[in-house]
Amino acid sequence: MVILFLSNPHSFQQPPKHFIEVGRVAFIHKGPEKGKICTVVDIIDQNRALVDGPESGVKRQPMAFKSLRLTRFKVKIPHGTSSKVISKAWSKDDVNKKFAETDFAKRVAAMEKRKTLTDYERFKVYKLKQRVNKLVKSKFERLRAKAKREAPKPSITPKKTDKKKKKKRVKKDKKK
Repeated sequence: MVILFLSNPHSFQQPPKHFIEVGRVAFIHKGPEKGKICTVVDIIDQNRALVDGPESGVKRQPMAFKSLRLTRFKVKIPHGTSSKVISKAWSKDDVNKKFAETDFAKRVAAMEKRKTLTDYERFKVYKLKQRVNKLVKSKFERLRAKAKREAPKPSITPKKTDKKKKKKRVKKDKKK
């Protein structure tokens, strides 16, 4: 029997869901092409891949795996193919639309929008959040009070008859 002890219980990492492979669609989260999506065309070595994104404006270039975030989408393309073939496969699979529907893409879009807000717009968002939180809190308090009022009350009432019987028994026992 093998027992594995870890110093930190959170140090165990899940295996990756998506692997680097030819045709894998990736999101670029570092570097000058940040925020664009591309396709892996070829794997150069254990640290870099040749990527191309003709539909998203990414020119064919080597890119480190560290600057890519892999998506679940994969385009069927041959190894080391041209940009024209990638473009056709990309539009055939409708990758841009599928990626835009993911939660990750929506989160990235929201972060980008937040970055472009002016000071006054941030203030308005702050005040709206306050108002919503106040409404939620008041509704929650009303529901809590209602639940407290309607909760069945426990029926723990002392039985007087039992006490009297006990007293009578004690008196009878003393008389004997």
